[in-house]
Amino acid sequence: MTAAVPHDRLKPRALYEEVAELLRQRIFKATQGDMEPGAWIDELKLAAEYGISRTPLREAIKVLATEGLVTMKLRRGAYVTEVNDKDLTDVYSLLGLLESDAAGIVAMQASETQLLELTALHNELEACVLPGRVDRQRFFEINERFHMRVLEIADNRWRNQIVADLRKVMKLNRHHSLFKSGRIEESLEEHRAILAALTARDSTYSIKCMQEHFKSGLEAAI
Repeated sequence: MTAAVPHDRLKPRALYEEVAELLRQRIFKATQGDMEPGAWIDELKLAAEYGISRTPLREAIKVLATEGLVTMKLRRGAYVTEVNDKDLTDVYSLLGLLESDAAGIVAMQASETQLLELTALHNELEACVLPGRVDRQRFFEINERFHMRVLEIADNRWRNQIVADLRKVMKLNRHHSLFKSGRIEESLEEHRAILAALTARDSTYSIKCMQEHFKSGLEAAI
């Protein structure tokens, strides 16, 4: 007799979701000529490259379109989204509001263990910027982990979901902004101020520091 399969058994990840993640990472790490902002997405080429039919590929592209990473153009196909100055202003403004609110909550409510986690992440960020050597890629990664951990500690899943989507759009331009001379060093200094405000449990100053961080990020991005 065949055993009944539990109704709550997890299903394998759908193929289109795996393809969406592959494409998402290619867009975030775009190199010249491959998935750069404004680039046309060649469905036939990608389907052949991944060894899949066009059906899961198209479903994956639809997912990225809902996230704002892909733009669908009538009778022309799908393109990697190009962000303009207004897009960036809108995204950074919203992130500044949402993440500064989270920072204010963290300053008041975080446990000592959680603050130590943020301190450890910040120390990793510091290690990315040494005299004569800057590990930009790792800086990008640790920077995001720090911000997302602040959001997790603030514990509002609706805010986290909105921020995650906004950050995907921001990544279309983020690498360019942080490559600007001195921006990584400025960003690190801003992170020092944020951490100091959080560990001092100064909610008002934590909000201000996070807002200033996004204001400076926007100025570097446009």
